Amino acid sequence: MEEVLDVVVHVGFAFDVGYEIDLSAAQALLRVESGPIARWRRTPESIRYRPAPLRVPIVMDRFDLPGSVPIAGPIRADLGLFDFGAVSFSVALPLRITDVALLDLAAGLSDVPPLQTQAKAAVEPVVARIRPAVTEFAWSDLSEEYIVFQLGEISADWLDTHADWAARLVRLDAGPLSAQEVREATRLQLSYAPNDLVILDWAAGLIADRDCADTLQIIEFANVQLLEFRHIDDRLDDRLEAAYRLIHPGPGRLMRWRSHDDALRSVRELEIEATSLFERADNALKLIGDQYLSRVFGLASTRFHLVEWQQSIRRKLETVGDVYDLLVQQAGGRRMETLEMIVVILIAMEIVLALVRH
Repeated sequence: MEEVLDVVVHVGFAFDVGYEIDLSAAQALLRVESGPIARWRRTPESIRYRPAPLRVPIVMDRFDLPGSVPIAGPIRADLGLFDFGAVSFSVALPLRITDVALLDLAAGLSDVPPLQTQAKAAVEPVVARIRPAVTEFAWSDLSEEYIVFQLGEISADWLDTHADWAARLVRLDAGPLSAQEVREATRLQLSYAPNDLVILDWAAGLIADRDCADTLQIIEFANVQLLEFRHIDDRLDDRLEAAYRLIHPGPGRLMRWRSHDDALRSVRELEIEATSLFERADNALKLIGDQYLSRVFGLASTRFHLVEWQQSIRRKLETVGDVYDLLVQQAGGRRMETLEMIVVILIAMEIVLALVRH
C-alpha cells in the first residue's frame, strides 16, 4: 500500500562567477545581511563561517518539477554569495506525495538541464547587480547540483524496513536496485537522535528531521567546494594541453621562446589561486567543537571525493609547473646555443675580413 508523505525537496545549485567577490561591496549593492550558519539546539556559537557568506532571499512564485508535480505550500529560495567567487542557489519545495510518486519524481530530477535553466534565471538578476563587486567576472560553464529529500522524524528502526526505497531515492532511480547497490547507497549515514537520519549519496541525499537548516548548509558548502575544485582542475587541464602543444608544436611550427615565460607566469598565478582557494575554503567554515556537523561534512566530503580532488589538483599543479620549468630551461639553452653560434660567426667574419685587408 502506498504511503502519503509530507516531503520538502531541496534543490541546490552552485555556480562560479569570478575569482573573488567583495562581500562588503556586494552587501552595499544588495542591502542584505551576512549569513551566519543556521543554528539550533545542537549548534554551538563556535561554529561559524569566516567570512560569512551573504544570504539573499529570492522571491519565486513557481518552480517546475518533472511530471508537473504540484507544490503543496510556499516556495522558499535564497542565494548564498561566497568570497571565493562562488554563488549557491537553493530552493525548498514542500510536497504532499506518495512514496511511489516520490521515487518517480526523483528519477525525473536526474534530468538536470531544466532545473539548471530555472536556477540560472533566478540567480542572474542578483549576480548582475553585484557584478562591480566581482573580481575577474566570468560565468563558468561548470555547475554543481545537489538534491535533498527532507522527511519528518522517523522511528529508530525505519531504515531497516525502508533501505531499498531510501537507496532508490538518493540514487534518483525509480527502478529496483541490487542488494549491493542498496548497501552502497545507504552506507554513508548518521543519526544524532533515534528519530533522525542523514543519508548522503553522490547526486542526492535524504534527511529525516524537522529542523535541519544547519545540516543543509554544511551540504551546500561541500557542494560549493566541489564546484571550485572542478573549476581549478579544468583550468589545469587546459594548461596541460597547452604545454603538450609547446612540447609537440607539429610540423612546420617552431617553439616560441617568449611564450614560455608568459605561460609559466600564468601557471604560477594559477598555483597561487589554487592554494588561496584551498586555504579560504578550509577556513571559511569552522566546525571545531561540533562532532555531529563535522561528521556531516565528512560524509559529504567522502561522497564528493573532495580530498581526492584536492590531491589531483596538487599533482597537476606540480606536473604543469615542472613541464613549463623544463620548457623555459630548454628555451634558455637554445638561446645560449644561438648566441654562441652568433659569436663564432662574428669571429670568423673578423678573421675573413682581416685576411681580405691584408
